[in-house]
Amino acid sequence: MSDNLIHVDHPLLKHKLTLMRDKNTSSAVFRQLLREISHLLAYEVLRELPVENVTIETPLKEMQAPKLSGKKLVFVSILRAGNGLLDGMLDLVPSARVGHIGLYRDHETLKPVEYYFKMPDNMGQRPIIVVDPMLATGNSVIAAIDQLKKAGAKNIKFVCLLAAPEGIKALGNAHSDVEIVTAAIDSHLNDNGYIIPGLGDAGDRMYGTK
Repeated sequence: MSDNLIHVDHPLLKHKLTLMRDKNTSSAVFRQLLREISHLLAYEVLRELPVENVTIETPLKEMQAPKLSGKKLVFVSILRAGNGLLDGMLDLVPSARVGHIGLYRDHETLKPVEYYFKMPDNMGQRPIIVVDPMLATGNSVIAAIDQLKKAGAKNIKFVCLLAAPEGIKALGNAHSDVEIVTAAIDSHLNDNGYIIPGLGDAGDRMYGTK
């Protein structure tokens, strides 16, 4: 396992994830649960954001109080399923910048194919949070982080809902400087590269497609 792995172990998160795994859960409920889980994951991954004291006045007196400082952070969604985590995190940090990477997995080679890349400026000066519900083979996330580093990004973390040991190992080997935050570590990948027991294809379950 990666030395930079954080497994967020919280009863509410476990409960909501169990509901998401259930094949009978509707797309609407699945999306809502993913949004709620993203709040819990965001609490963990954003705990080290820089702050500075500013002067404010409460209804009773003036005081020094902490406020986020530095360049606004960037959430990077790996399309399309990453948007499920992105929406919830933007609930908590609506001022964050947003980048998108479009990748799909070739079902023959299991390798990622890029079709879209759009990022804010000054990537090297911003904390970057990459989001995608599934860390399976790790190929898509590795490709996304490769491109982000080419764009100048240095401070990168990755947040997912489920991770397979194979993906954790692959991402750790490729980018040992990237912290991985996940809600669950499942057993293994099947021959088609899907996480077992998993929850199926997150994008299809979010949007009701096949």
